[in-house]
Amino acid sequence: MASSSSSLAFSLSLFLALILCFSPTQSSKTIGKGYRLISIEESPDGGFIGYLQVKQKNKIYGSDITTLRLFVKHETDSRLRVHITDAKQQRWEVPYNLLPREQPPQVGKVIGKSRKSPITVQEISGSELIFSYTTDPFTFAVKRRSNHETLFNTSSSLVFKDQYLEISTSLPKEASLYGLGENSQANGIKLVPNEPYTLYTEDVSAINLNTDLYGSHPMYMDLRNVGGNAYAHAVLLLNSNGMDVFYRGDSLTYKVIGGVFDFYFIAGPSPLNVVDQYTQLIGRPAPMPYWSLGFHQCRWGYHNLSVVEDVVDNYKKAKIPLDVIWNDDDHMDGHKDFTLNPVAYPRAKLLAFLDKIHKIGMKYIVINDPGIGVNASYGTYQRAMAADVFIKYEGKPFLAQVWPGPVYFPDFLNPKTVSWWGDEIKRFHDLVPIDGLWIDMNEVSNFCSGLCTIPQRKQCPSGEGPGWVCCLDCKNITKTRWDDPPYKINATGVVAPVGFKTIATSATHYNGVREYDAHSIYGFSETIATHKGLLDVKGKRPFILSRSTFVGSGKYAAHWTGDNQGTWQSLQVSISTMLNFGIFGVPMVGSDICGFYPQPTEELCNRWIEVGAFYPFSRDHANYYSPRQELYQWDTVADSARNALGMRYKILPFLYTLNYEAHMTGAPIARPLFFSFPEYTECYGNSRQFLLGSSLMISPVLEKGKTEVEALFPPGSWYHMFDMTQAIVSKNGKRVTLSAPLNFVNVHLYQNTILPMQQGGLISKDARTTPFSLVITFPAGASEGYATGKLYLDEDELPEMKLGNGQSTYVDFYASVGNGTVKMWSQVKEGKFALSKGWVIEKVSVLGLKGTGQASEIQINGSPMTKKIEVSSKEHTYVIGLEDEEENKSVMVEVRGLEMLVGKDFNMSWKMGIN
Repeated sequence: MASSSSSLAFSLSLFLALILCFSPTQSSKTIGKGYRLISIEESPDGGFIGYLQVKQKNKIYGSDITTLRLFVKHETDSRLRVHITDAKQQRWEVPYNLLPREQPPQVGKVIGKSRKSPITVQEISGSELIFSYTTDPFTFAVKRRSNHETLFNTSSSLVFKDQYLEISTSLPKEASLYGLGENSQANGIKLVPNEPYTLYTEDVSAINLNTDLYGSHPMYMDLRNVGGNAYAHAVLLLNSNGMDVFYRGDSLTYKVIGGVFDFYFIAGPSPLNVVDQYTQLIGRPAPMPYWSLGFHQCRWGYHNLSVVEDVVDNYKKAKIPLDVIWNDDDHMDGHKDFTLNPVAYPRAKLLAFLDKIHKIGMKYIVINDPGIGVNASYGTYQRAMAADVFIKYEGKPFLAQVWPGPVYFPDFLNPKTVSWWGDEIKRFHDLVPIDGLWIDMNEVSNFCSGLCTIPQRKQCPSGEGPGWVCCLDCKNITKTRWDDPPYKINATGVVAPVGFKTIATSATHYNGVREYDAHSIYGFSETIATHKGLLDVKGKRPFILSRSTFVGSGKYAAHWTGDNQGTWQSLQVSISTMLNFGIFGVPMVGSDICGFYPQPTEELCNRWIEVGAFYPFSRDHANYYSPRQELYQWDTVADSARNALGMRYKILPFLYTLNYEAHMTGAPIARPLFFSFPEYTECYGNSRQFLLGSSLMISPVLEKGKTEVEALFPPGSWYHMFDMTQAIVSKNGKRVTLSAPLNFVNVHLYQNTILPMQQGGLISKDARTTPFSLVITFPAGASEGYATGKLYLDEDELPEMKLGNGQSTYVDFYASVGNGTVKMWSQVKEGKFALSKGWVIEKVSVLGLKGTGQASEIQINGSPMTKKIEVSSKEHTYVIGLEDEEENKSVMVEVRGLEMLVGKDFNMSWKMGIN
């Protein structure tokens, strides 16, 4: 659905004057003298507890908290926690029931005693990380044990007030930083010094660059090349309050308006190690159903069911794959959640349509916003009022306005709300058998600001003009320090008030929790409640798409990157945002293909589907006010879609296996190149290409009028997936200009890989039934080589994604070449499921072989082949070197007509003639 603030940047200029009054760059040296460490001792749980005393109080941004409690613990070999809070009373923290983790000791009366002979420097050592500190003023540093690199160093003074916390770390200038989102980073995935990084969930259109958007992820990954070796680590500040983070190139400063300092240091040392260790803390990414990896079509403006039926039919006629059809709020009665429009979407006809598409394997998903229409005849509202589930302001439900008009917002921190919400999901599922839920506007978005009432003498909304214009009678709320905090974060990029176009931050949640503290976890708490509701109703693996996200959201939901533009810049930015969310532990992510608004050009939509076909979450979505942009609307775009999505549907087994890896280890599905090539510094800032898994590289056209693309090839052999006779061999890494006509996308597979594929189809359910093939890549022309791959298969609607349940299979594939012999074999775990499906490997393609191409003495499972099979070979042409671009030859051998069972170990070999 369209953002309520698509033109927000144009309507907030009045707040610019605030910048003059409250400078967010004020130095901590002018704010305070920091703290001194007065005691430290080991705690019973293996951590250390210390007490800090303020050195000199001042009133800038409020009074200093006199005594702080420091808690330090090596929670695992690779994770260090440093927690600093008020020593005398509990402060707001991200709720432990929402994000389960170890709890530090309870705060209370100060028990520490000053040491008689204070030690000025001391270390608390762990297996991978070392915590060291100085006592007066108190500073701390985190070092890597293996190479003694300092990862974090608070050399300046610590500031800790009720509504203002500040801490800084110095950084080496060669450090490459990634993360600190969500924002649209115009300069790519690598953080750029002196750009604003504000974390506070806002309904700000993604067309606004370098500003706080829908999610808050206060973590960054730091990648350094030290003496030719790459080391990555991550730093998470687990805090849901609004914050500015200032990255200067040689330093990074946090300025936070509440909560505590709760730092987690993740040792790595590889980028994959980092996300593994990070998601071990915040929760492993959710398992996704197989069909969700297919292609999705949505539009705000499918005015009635016949339009939806027509869209599905036209995709089929155009022979473009489609797995999921979506409804924005067009299906609703008056924009109200959990309702059907009886005229545009009559239930009987909708059920007949859903029965038809469900039988062929297609799915149906609808939108849901958190705002519940204030309407006495509306059942969902009646039940909500009876259960008392809404966020309050001075004891009454807080009134806001979203699409239905006046609304109240459910308080998902309240256990009663979670139960009520689950019941509403069940009631709606009984009405319409949906296959997932799309939760939008959950930053939370409000078309009004301040304290509002329903007008008495006018209709609200009137039905005229844009639906996002506030029609309530409202007054500003600035009487409390929660609505008008002393430090102004750079909200929406223009220092907007923290309650602008959202819930008043002095409103209260369950148990008196202020919106001021809980604001950025609203979407996260709704996601958890929605996940529970769908799981309870369907008993199947839930699929949830959420706009607002927080640390840990990936455990429950996928994410799309919000209201983007149909522009070349938005296409480019989509890659950076996607890659960031993989680092954040939300691997199922994508952007609106072709752009949400305005209508893209035909050329742009061609190029966008060639990128979007390889997003982990692949969906075309358009605005109510834009012309239609389904992929069949232009003949050339339909050609590009059939080509790019055709490849996607062939590699669905690979994508699903990556989904399994993400669930087990956090590994992103889409990754920056440096994940596989961390020593190759040339790729550290590359945001124009990306990898799927460790080895499949996408090099798209991202600029108007281009029919070539300059692609970076890290060292090794790369084989073109659309023409496997073409290869690039890069000795030390090189840039290559690739041909890229309008309907063509460059996808290359790296050496030493075994890629499982199927034959594709128009629906993933059908594609799953086709025979498998294996593509095996060796270094081009090598006489010796080794390759590996893997495959995970299961009954994809099971709630859990795991082995050992009798309905899943995992296969490791291996291959080698040496002494003129090619060998390949598999090791199967839990083969029963794959055997029950009768899946077979029908073809093997081996690339990069040295020899004449004549395969002989073919054996399977130790016996010569007796059945008739087809063996063919083709020469690869590949370019080698850096300047001379000398052509060389190697051989691809294909063996067809095989019937090797996926669910059973096999081994296969043949002899190659040697030149």
